[in-house]
Amino acid sequence: MIFKRMGMRLLPALVLVGVVTGSSGVYAEGEGDGIWAAAQKSGSIRCGTAEAPPYIMKDPATGEYSGFFVDACREFAEILKVKPVFVDTSWDNMIAGLQSRKWDLAPALTATPQRALSIVFSKNLSATESTFIYNQKNPKTNQPKGVADIDQPGVTIAVSSGTAQDKSLTAIIKNASIMRLPGPDEIRLAVMSKRADVIFDTSAANDLFAASHTDWAVVLRPVPAIDKKGVSFGLRRDTSYADLQVLDLYINDAVTTGHMDELIKKAIAHETK
Repeated sequence: MIFKRMGMRLLPALVLVGVVTGSSGVYAEGEGDGIWAAAQKSGSIRCGTAEAPPYIMKDPATGEYSGFFVDACREFAEILKVKPVFVDTSWDNMIAGLQSRKWDLAPALTATPQRALSIVFSKNLSATESTFIYNQKNPKTNQPKGVADIDQPGVTIAVSSGTAQDKSLTAIIKNASIMRLPGPDEIRLAVMSKRADVIFDTSAANDLFAASHTDWAVVLRPVPAIDKKGVSFGLRRDTSYADLQVLDLYINDAVTTGHMDELIKKAIAHETK
């Protein structure tokens, strides 16, 4: 991970916000058979994985995944008594792969009305908003106070393609250029190499990155907040209420007992050690 290579310092723990109820649908794959029963028959549950620190992270040396959504996948697999299988994908393909049954869970999705037209969401594991990072030494950004100061001709904003941030940025940016790249490592390298001027990402990821580059990286938190939403698991639209409830009960217990906070702190510590 790029965060490890850059020697990050410890960031204060993230704070979870309220939990909302997930949606439900009608399962239609087989009489009396749901997605968890199918997972138990196969012996595994498949989780789509695209990098988004601290939610989902991949060690480039070992190929192993970490992050608090990864831990949640593992813990839920233990409840089902099956093996968790992590399937590499991109944010561009996360929902399409879920719909085509390439995986059973799509982790770390922000719940939006547009996405809810095609999939359903679990309860929230956490919440986030989107922020900008700019280089305070870059004369093109000139210490912006808001989105209007960034949305200027000649400014290039890097964002991970296919993410909720990509869609939000497209809607609000009229004058600046948008550079869409595969993932978080690429957008950070684009700014560090000065191919881009600004990063647009989740507040959690930006806070982590800025903490290791205090000499130049400044986080801009727009007011009002952009993309302030819950972060959930995505499931196929035909998921039954009974199956969704099993996952939601696990999430509810993890959040209300403080266990999810512990997983978040663990993910941050992993990236900043």
